[in-house]
Amino acid sequence: MPTTVTANNCRRLVQRAPARLATAVLAALAGGLCLTDEVSAQGGRDVKREEFVQTRTAGAPVMAVVSLSRQRVTLYDADGWIMRAPVSSGRTGYETPAGVYSILQRKVEHFSNLYDDAEMPFMQRLTWSGIALHAGALPGYPASHGCVRMPRDFAERLFEVSRLGMRVIVMRDDIGPADISHPALFRPAAGDSAGPSVVAYGPDRQPVVTYPNLRRIAAAKAAEADAASRRLEEARRAAAVKYREAAGANKSLRTAQGAKLRAEFHVREIDRRLASVTAPAALAELEDAKAKALVKVDETQAAFEAVQIEVQPALDALAQVREAAQTALQAKTTAEEEAREAKRQTAPISVFISRATQRLYVRQALQPLFESEVTIAAPGERLGTYVFTALAYASDETDLRWNAASMYDGAPSVPSHARAHNQAGAPPAGTRQTDVSAAKAALDRISIPADALARISAIVSPGSALIISDEPLSRETGQATEFIVVMSGEPQGGIKIRRRDPAGRGRYERLMRRSPYGLGPSFW
Repeated sequence: MPTTVTANNCRRLVQRAPARLATAVLAALAGGLCLTDEVSAQGGRDVKREEFVQTRTAGAPVMAVVSLSRQRVTLYDADGWIMRAPVSSGRTGYETPAGVYSILQRKVEHFSNLYDDAEMPFMQRLTWSGIALHAGALPGYPASHGCVRMPRDFAERLFEVSRLGMRVIVMRDDIGPADISHPALFRPAAGDSAGPSVVAYGPDRQPVVTYPNLRRIAAAKAAEADAASRRLEEARRAAAVKYREAAGANKSLRTAQGAKLRAEFHVREIDRRLASVTAPAALAELEDAKAKALVKVDETQAAFEAVQIEVQPALDALAQVREAAQTALQAKTTAEEEAREAKRQTAPISVFISRATQRLYVRQALQPLFESEVTIAAPGERLGTYVFTALAYASDETDLRWNAASMYDGAPSVPSHARAHNQAGAPPAGTRQTDVSAAKAALDRISIPADALARISAIVSPGSALIISDEPLSRETGQATEFIVVMSGEPQGGIKIRRRDPAGRGRYERLMRRSPYGLGPSFW
């Protein structure tokens, strides 16, 4: 039996942990459940207790699932749920739209620019039109203007462990992800580690572009950057040795040069005095002194030239190692820039396939990469909405481990408003797992063009996702967003009442409080 941790003890443990140790705090609490009684600000009613951390070590969060019918949010890592809490979603007319989102912005302190500057602590934005996760009052039923309110302590913990881009699925019921394996799920390319794209021919003799494995290229570039750093350090050490060797040579050269300069100065001083002396005896004395001074100049010149010849090899060696160090520094800078760019190109990707448009879209780091046609068998029949997430490498990084999260139970069907969260009816007895057979059936119907598949395989990595849906992309998908997919058969008051600003997200940043972003028109 797991050990129960009291609410106060749990709260103190988490509040004392810095953000970077949040995951460690979750792990430390493994072996028990943290239960917190939340009291509503409206009427003082007790809300369902908050459940926190399973009896195991928690990993990095993969997704959050908001159940509208159960008014609960569940956070999942690669092995199952790790955090749960009650929520309050949008009330009638302002419903939180069921759909697939991701975290676009995070702020510890945020204030609404739509509803009387209302406080929205630990805000994590899902759309630029105003849907977000944040701490707020929990009356035990949907009561917000479209956002998802959470207990303050839970919102703070979620803020600590989540990240930008983390997937958030808002669904009518409460369905958790399940592990899945299917030939249609992307695998890392096994292509060459470098080199340009080449053209090969498939079984139908049609040309197919083969793309280099960008993940391997990134690893190679990182190795090159490390090697360049080592070469720079070696060059600097060699320069330090040659500098010490040349220090004595430079001292001897400066001494000889100083003697030569002093002798030349002495001759100039005698010439100056000769110009002003007229007495024969004084002139004879100065002429004799000048002759001796000229002899001294010749001697010091010869000594200087001899020292120059002697020390020149040491000085040349120093110049060479200094040049080598400068070249190594430039090479290191270039290699690090190339490594950063290569790493950026291997960031997790998102692929969206829409039955409505019969197209495939690819995004990386919130920016569109490319799109392509896609073939869906029986295009007139519903496909369903699923989110497939690459959890980790498998089989020595030649494959990926995936899970699947379904928007609805079982085979796809037209959503029933009678089961919507704001209608009467008992909530589900508990979280159900995604129907893997239905998810596989949906994948069976999809055929991706070879060229698009090759481009995706070249950059797919853990954290990447494949979303398939009957729906088109939401109008909320634009610049600085991931794919946003809203279920057309569910209430959408929280989005319908807001008009997306065609100038981008700048409209939703209060000018008097914070700097606007002011990005351009929506991409899609």
